[in-house]
Amino acid sequence: MKIFVSSDMEGTAGVVDWDQVRPGSPAYPAFVELLLAEVNAAIEGAAEAGAGEFVVNDSHGRMANLPPDRLAGRARYLSGRLKPRYMMEGLDGSFDAVFLVSYHGSMSARASTLSHTYFPAAFAEVTLNGAVVGEAGINALVAQHYGVPVVLITGDETTAAEIGAVCPGIRAAVVKRSVTRFAAESLHPHAACELIREQARLAVADLAGAAPPAIALPATLGLRFHNTDYADLATRISGVARTGDLEAEITGADPLALFTTFITVVLLCRGFVE
Repeated sequence: MKIFVSSDMEGTAGVVDWDQVRPGSPAYPAFVELLLAEVNAAIEGAAEAGAGEFVVNDSHGRMANLPPDRLAGRARYLSGRLKPRYMMEGLDGSFDAVFLVSYHGSMSARASTLSHTYFPAAFAEVTLNGAVVGEAGINALVAQHYGVPVVLITGDETTAAEIGAVCPGIRAAVVKRSVTRFAAESLHPHAACELIREQARLAVADLAGAAPPAIALPATLGLRFHNTDYADLATRISGVARTGDLEAEITGADPLALFTTFITVVLLCRGFVE
């Protein structure tokens, strides 16, 4: 069995502040160690259930956070910026399952630690077929295109709840309870890893009953921006329609095309400096 692991960082047990997830900060190396332990716990749990091949797509920040030589399972490591499919780069139909490790809630979520949706300066909210989604729900479009089930997510309870509507039956390792956007009660790191390892093992053991994401097609991604500058930029892209002063939408029957158009909006907005 072949597992695709997309790893973010904000959902790691103990993480509550931007300085803990930003390279160059004094706190960052210690929290990378915690992230690495959680990624490895997911791999180890999957291996216990029979998975033998792993690809880890480093999906946080500049996407070069993890020490490759310390990844469990002799996992291949996909790292670096400007990946065409961003957090889901490398996924294709050869994989049996997707794990989303250390994910976080959406920008408009209530009390989700370090919540944002791809680019917090631009996006106030993103919806998929009318329901608020975070990065996990948006990324599920790629998994649906390739027919690969998303079977595990780790992070806080808000993150788990948001993906549940898109990926019914997904297993969640809830490693912290968010109090505010910058406060959380986390499991001890060892307990968090034990939970992740067990949920990963169960997710792979139950893989025969897993199904790809259940997103009704044609689907619509609704985008609400923080200001009209970003809305203006987004609607310069083919396939993005303005629906209000701060709103736009992307509609289509191809989930991969929807995702690709959205990522193009993200990259264009990131290049804008006020």
